Parts: sequence; structure tokens; C-alpha cells
Amino acid sequence: LAGLGLDNLLLALAPSLFWMFAGRALGGIFGATFSVANAYMADLSSDKDRAAAFGMVGAAFGVGFVLGPAIGGLLGEVDIRLPFWVAAGFSFLNLGFGWLFLEETLPAEKRRNFSVGELNPFAALRWLVRQPAMLPLALALFIANTMQRGLEAIWVLFTGLQYGWGAREAGISLAVVGLSYVFVQGFLVRKTVARFGELATMTGGFLLSAVIYALLCVNTSGLIGFIGIVPHVIGWGLAGPALQALASQQVDARQQGYLQGGLSAISGLAAILGPAASSSILAWFTSPAAPFEFPGAFFAFGMLALCLAAWMGAQARAKASTGQ
Repeated sequence: LAGLGLDNLLLALAPSLFWMFAGRALGGIFGATFSVANAYMADLSSDKDRAAAFGMVGAAFGVGFVLGPAIGGLLGEVDIRLPFWVAAGFSFLNLGFGWLFLEETLPAEKRRNFSVGELNPFAALRWLVRQPAMLPLALALFIANTMQRGLEAIWVLFTGLQYGWGAREAGISLAVVGLSYVFVQGFLVRKTVARFGELATMTGGFLLSAVIYALLCVNTSGLIGFIGIVPHVIGWGLAGPALQALASQQVDARQQGYLQGGLSAISGLAAILGPAASSSILAWFTSPAAPFEFPGAFFAFGMLALCLAAWMGAQARAKASTGQ
């Protein structure tokens, strides 16, 4: 949180593009907030309640996804640097709140010794893929996150080409996505996991999103596209916390932070690959070089990838149950 506050201060004061990049780099270096928050929730929750706890973290993100751009846009009308000043202030207030009111959740006897070698950003990834029951979940998370980040990167361009939407329609659809995400992760995850369990919730969520990707790749109706994005959010919003809960159940209390760091690293790699892949696919299939124009080509790949993610995720429980 301190790093995020300094990041926003640097952005507010940046005299050139170089310093803006420096601020963003600083934010990335200190960008482990979600990993720590998820580890904190894992410490506070039982195996049965863990998916719901992770869902609450996701719901908080959804609220920010809706309110943040709106507040930033309004403040930016007053002064272009004002959003960064306000964001820095909130970051430092959040830091003070955490310092004063949040207690340590991991007893001293359950903590691991820290080594400098663990600062290697690939150490958690290497540890993660070496866990037999964890590798399928890690692959499922990487595949699904790549598809989700890819969708987010091209959504405005895709809807403009496929449905003729402008900034207004795309903005409204993203607001609906954020509100739906809050509902799913704040309420629906708890009910669904309690009824069907983590494994069924995860695989069902991935498969529901795969169905919507299949629809998006061929649909040309803006109304159907607008309505269809909601069940995709439901599928994605259910699958993510359920997968995290399954992964969290495979390790003891000492390894929760390391696990969440590894999962965040996977999500970070997906955030690099997904936009690059989706934008390249969209650009090629809408260029004269393509054999036919197909703006929805990425979603065809995404449908197959999400089915693979569902299958890979299901292998984790099989491996865990057989002790492989």
C-alpha cells in the first residue's frame, strides 16, 4: 500500500513520460496487495468457507472496477493530475487503517523462515508447478486468465466492429460487468460452493464461459452480446474463487502466502500474453490478409481453451485423491 501511494504521488508529479513509466514500474514492484489479501483471507477462513472469502476479495475489486474509473473521470475534469493525488491519499489512508486495525493472522509457530532466494520472481512459479496436485490448477488458471485478459483488451474494438458500438455502449457494458462481478463474488460464490462444492463450481464456471465465448464468436446482435456478457461474468466469477480455494486446500498455513504469490505470478503472465494474443488475432482476422473477415476469431479459440481449462482443473482433484 505504501508503494502504491508512492506510485500515485510520482504519477501526480511526473514531469515527463519517463517518470510516468517509473511510477508504473514502482506500482508493479509493490503490486502484491491481492496476493497478501488472499493469504490473509486464507488464514482467517476454514476450507469450507475459503471460496466465499476469496469471493469477497473479488467483490471488493469489482466495486473498485465500477467506481474507480467514474471517480477518476470526474476528478480529471477538474485537473488532469487530481485523480493521482486522490488515489495517493486513499492509498496512504488504507495503509494507516491496516497498520492500526488489522492484526497478524499467522501465529509465529506457523511462519516460514524467509530467504533472499525467494525474492526471485520465478521461485514461487517453480515451486507451484512442482506440486503434483497443483500443476493442473496452475495450468487451468493460466489458460482461463489468458482468455479473460484477452477479452478485456479487445472488448471495445470487438464490439465496435461486430455490433457498431461506440464508447457509450461499451462503457455501459463494462459497468454492467463490474456490478455483476460484485454480485457473483460477494453473494453467489458462497451459495454455489455450499451447494455443489469447489470442483463442480470451478468446472461449471469455465464451461459456462466457454458457451458464451462460442456465442460471441458468431453473434452479430448487439442486444444478445450485451445480455450474453452477464452469464460469462457469472461463469468467470464463480470459477476463480473456487479454483483458488481448491489450490489453498492443497497446502498448509505456512505456504498460503507463497501459494498466492505463485497464483498472482501466473495471472501476471496471463495479463501479458492475453492482450497480445487477442489483439493480434483480431487484427489479422480483420485485415486484408485474412481469408475471410472474422472479428470473433479470438472467442473461437477461447471457447476451446476454456474447455481445456475445465478439464485441467478437474485433474487436480483426481491427482489429489490418488495422492500422485
